[in-house]
Parts: sequence; C-alpha cells; structure tokens
Amino acid sequence: MGFMEDAKKNFAEAAENTADAIQDGVDRAKDKAEELSAEADVKKAEAERDAVKARNDVKEEARD
Repeated sequence: MGFMEDAKKNFAEAAENTADAIQDGVDRAKDKAEELSAEADVKKAEAERDAVKARNDVKEEARD
C-alpha cells in the first residue's frame, strides 16, 4: 500500500504545481492586458489634448 500512497501524493503535488504554473501564466497575461489598456488610455488622452489645443489655436487665430 505504501507505493500507492506515494503515487497518489506525488500525483497530487504535480497537479498542484501545474495549477500554480497555469495561474501564474494567467496572472501575467492579465497584467500585460491591463498594461496595454492603460497605454491605450494614455495615448487616447494625449490625442484628445492635442486636438483641443489645435482647435483652440485655430479659434485664437480666427479672433485676431
């Protein structure tokens, strides 16, 4: 019976290690997705800022 108990224990440990590795990969993927989303938000905000500045410059020139 000792052999079967050891085999069950080793299988359980291997399954747990695999689950941990998969979870780590999922976490890294989520982190990367959040990073890319944040970068996209920054680029969008910068583009909006530039558009507002350009619009204000045109209005200012029209007033002169």
